[in-house]
This record gives sequence, structure tokens and C-alpha cells, in this order.
Amino acid sequence: MQKRIWQSGLSILAAAALVVGCGTNNSSSATNTSNNGSTGNTTSTSGKTIKVGLVTDTGGLNDNSFNHLAYVGMQEAQKELPNIQTSVVQSQSESDYVPNLSHFAQDGYDLVIAVGYLMADAVQQVAKEYPKTHFLIIDDSITGIPNVASAIFQSQQAGYLAGVVAGMVQKNHLLKNINSHNTVGVVGGQEIPPVDTYIAGFQQGFHSVDPTGKVIVEYTNSFSDEAAGSQYAQNEIAQGADIIFPVAGGTGIGSIKAAQSAKVYAIGVDTDQSYLAPGTVITSAIKRVDTSVFDTIKAVQDGTFKSGVNTFDLANNGVGIAPLISGLPKSVTDAVNQAKQEILSGKIQVSATVQK
Repeated sequence: MQKRIWQSGLSILAAAALVVGCGTNNSSSATNTSNNGSTGNTTSTSGKTIKVGLVTDTGGLNDNSFNHLAYVGMQEAQKELPNIQTSVVQSQSESDYVPNLSHFAQDGYDLVIAVGYLMADAVQQVAKEYPKTHFLIIDDSITGIPNVASAIFQSQQAGYLAGVVAGMVQKNHLLKNINSHNTVGVVGGQEIPPVDTYIAGFQQGFHSVDPTGKVIVEYTNSFSDEAAGSQYAQNEIAQGADIIFPVAGGTGIGSIKAAQSAKVYAIGVDTDQSYLAPGTVITSAIKRVDTSVFDTIKAVQDGTFKSGVNTFDLANNGVGIAPLISGLPKSVTDAVNQAKQEILSGKIQVSATVQK
């Protein structure tokens, strides 16, 4: 599958957020449904219309993270590819996953996208029931089902680079209000592989710079509770952390806001989250969920859809790191670039296992 890499910057995020908030854009109309979904339609006078349905996990479209990025990728496909019709359903609970996926399959959609590791069981069940429908699952590996493709991200590599930045800033006191505790904090969502890979890489990258530094790791068990994200971040800040790395979807928004209120710092996740708190977000660990969604839609349209696992990593620009906050010395950029090259060369092997 050909990889197309997007820069999911503020302009795209703001545009997509406008669609979510207002319900319409230039190429589609959105209508609220009983299951809190939205629908967009693009038609053409020639060629087969490809119907694409996207099912979020409980984090929803406004998580400013992986659900939102999947939506951005779908909107880009609708904009750039002919004859694409799209619809979105936001899951309110895990019990919605099977009904929401089945809804699109029953309606004859060509591709159904499931956003998140927690939807794996639902995808396997529904995909077997509807073998003529193509499915894409984000963040989990499903094999042996001919109509299911999986997008897996080597998030530990992006986490490692973010950890290097945190280590450099913390150890060398490169920003205002950095204390002498040599402590950073991680606020995780649920303790699942897509979260833990980020955290494991972050720990390793941080300790490569500051071997004696402390990384506090706590889990909120939620991807949608901003209040919990704020509280956990405040707890870690009280323990001396002045850089917070939330890996928690929408919950992480609360963590970033807490860091901003405390006049400390944060590192974003999945996309460049500097727009959430300018001057607070030092950088972000990125995984290009939008790219995987766009590529799969195009493959379905081209008739080149392949089941199995597609891996996104530093080598194919499927993960990475956002631009650094202004004011940091060149030595930080140099350290990140060196770490990236050593990961690519195999000199650095990044662990996917969290250190307890």
C-alpha cells in the first residue's frame, strides 16, 4: 500500500474542528443522528461511489488525538479523491462498538474504519458477519481475516524522541520554572499497548539523557475524562514533575490545561498539540493516523485493498515528533536528530515495554 504522509497541522485541525462543531463544510453536510453521528456526502457524475464509515471509540471526535486524526484523514480523502461518501458515528460506550460497525456494514458501506485498540473484538465479530465489507482497525493487529486491514504504529520511536526532549529540558533547566527535582510525569489513558508503547519509548529516551531522573507513570483508565486528566497531572506536578506527557486521548487535554495553569510544561501526543496551550507544549510525539486512513480509502477505491498489518514508523515517516517550542538551544534539536538516526540505523533499539 502506497504511503501518503500528511502534516496534520493547526490549519487542518481547526478546519476539521469547525466541521465537528458547526456541522457543515464546503463539500459535505453533517446531520446529527440518534447515535450522535454525522454524515457527509460527495457525489460525482461518473465512477462508483465509495462509501466510508468511521466509528470512533469512546474518546469521540473532539479528543484532539487519534479519533480526530482518523476523521481528518477521512475528510482529506473526501476532498482529494473523487466519489467518496463519508459518515461518522461516535461511540458513547464500548457496548456501542458492534452495533455501530454493523450499522455501516448493513447499509452497504465499502469501508468501515474502527478507531482504536479497544474495538478489536468488535471488528473481528462484525467483519466475519459481513465478508464483503472492508474494515480498517487503528492500533491493533488483526490477521487471518481477508477483509480486515490493520494500522500499527511504532509509537515507542516517537515516544523516545519526546523523552530525549524532556530529558534535555529537565536536566539542563532549559526553560523557565524548571525545578531541580529531575522529575517528569506521564498520564496514561488505559493500560493497553498503544498507550504503553508511547510511555516505554518516552521512559527510555528520557533516561538516555538523564539516567537518574524520575518518570512518574499513572493511568486514568479513561480517554474522555478531562477532569481526571487534570487531577492526575496536578498530582504529578505536586510530586515535582514540571513536564507532563499525557497519552490519554481527550483525557490528556485536561492534563495539558493543568500544566498550563501550574506554569509548567507538557508534551503532546498523536498530533501537534501546541495549539492547545501555546508556550506550554514543548513538542508532541506524533503518529499519522490520518495517513493510514487516507491510504486505505484510496486502496479501496483503486481496488488494491490488502488485508493484514501495515506498519508505520520513523523509516516511512509514519511516526515522528512535532517542531520544538521556540527558545530551546540547537543542542536539543541535534540530540533529537542523532537519536532518530541511531534508531533508524538500529543502534538504538526502542523498547515497547513500560518499566515499572
